[in-house]
Amino acid sequence: MRVHFIAIGGSAMHNLALALHQKGYTITGSDDEIFEPSRTRLEQKGILPSQMGWFPERITTDLDAVILGMHAREDNPELVRAKELGVKIYSYPEYLYEQTKNKCRIVVGGSHGKTSTTAMVMHVLRHANIKFDYMVGAQLDGFDTMVSLSDDAKYAVFEGDEYLTSPIDRRPKFHLYKPNIGLVTGIAWDHINVFPTFDFYVKQFEIFSDLVEDGGTFIYFGNDAHLSKIAANAKSTIKTEAYATHPYEIVDGICQLIAGDLRIPLKIFGEHNLQNIAGAKAICNAIGVSDNTFYNAIATFAGAAKRLQLLASNKSSNIYLDFAHSPSKLMATTKAVKEQFPNRKLVACMELHTFSSLNKDFLSEYNGTMSKADVAYVYFNPETIKHKQLPEINPDEVKASFGGNVEVFTESEKLIGVLRQQDYTNANLLIMTSGNFSGVDLKAFALEISNK
Repeated sequence: MRVHFIAIGGSAMHNLALALHQKGYTITGSDDEIFEPSRTRLEQKGILPSQMGWFPERITTDLDAVILGMHAREDNPELVRAKELGVKIYSYPEYLYEQTKNKCRIVVGGSHGKTSTTAMVMHVLRHANIKFDYMVGAQLDGFDTMVSLSDDAKYAVFEGDEYLTSPIDRRPKFHLYKPNIGLVTGIAWDHINVFPTFDFYVKQFEIFSDLVEDGGTFIYFGNDAHLSKIAANAKSTIKTEAYATHPYEIVDGICQLIAGDLRIPLKIFGEHNLQNIAGAKAICNAIGVSDNTFYNAIATFAGAAKRLQLLASNKSSNIYLDFAHSPSKLMATTKAVKEQFPNRKLVACMELHTFSSLNKDFLSEYNGTMSKADVAYVYFNPETIKHKQLPEINPDEVKASFGGNVEVFTESEKLIGVLRQQDYTNANLLIMTSGNFSGVDLKAFALEISNK
């Protein structure tokens, strides 16, 4: 099979390219810019484009498929050429479905927790020696790539992103996977640029439930009123199953699952992760994994990258990095750290970096989301707002939207300076961002703080 990737350098795209290369396909690709780690990983496998740019002459009728990434534009010259020649064009999620349409597809969606829940299922299945294909939105310990495809696996486990499929397909990605087992962790408004109203956003999850294959199962967090309504109105050809937060307790700073008389110590913590564990268990049970196998495996799960990732620590403080950027994620992550370490001061800082978070009409959704922090900082870069062509916002508007004791910065150097001056004796630092605070080496900064 000969497959060409338009915009091969993306996080998801380059992982799919690596997975198909591993499968023995002949892979080519183009992009106008490729950053690390994509560049090195593609180069190591000999599939890094020799020069940057778009080259329509690379598109020929010898290709079996073209896979189109979100980074490409609708008028991309390679895309135009593929259409002219009638070469089969797939989006990223379309091709994943094409590769797994004869397998049992397990798809985890939701506004928050989908990466962690998907990672938990993958961890348990590997522990149970069950072969599976997968796609997940973070690098996980023990997995070389974020995508893996095979000819003989019975199951495929996908993280179901609700963002757009491709420049020429405005459907959410998770609408294309047609799951046999579909799980939704919760609904909290996000991606305002694509879903301008909350009702429209909720509708996407309703559609997802309708796309569960007949005879399949729709699993959902039962304490979410919107999901409960969707489940109540689900089609009669599928089963619905609710789950709740798994019972737990914190003993000597260790989060433990409560399962009858058993107490299972975990390497992760936070009520949101206990919800994720319950969802992952429901999926695993649905395909025949026993409770005993699940608990033995989940006890060794250390989390996904940038999901309450411990960057550095000493005897009296921990520094965590979390991908949290939406209101629900901020609230859950801040609450988790404070609950786990109630006797430590919590210093929390977050970066407004996404389109939704920098949108003036969305800012009010952040009210109270950092209230569990003893010291709270918010950073945004005005240049990022200009780049996204959004209306300007000012620090006073951000402070009023968040409420409480939040202090707002627009220069990362000043924020880092203030963080350096904090006393971290018996205190934790929680860094929350989908970016890097305009170029800060967060790992090095965390080590600097812990060594003070």
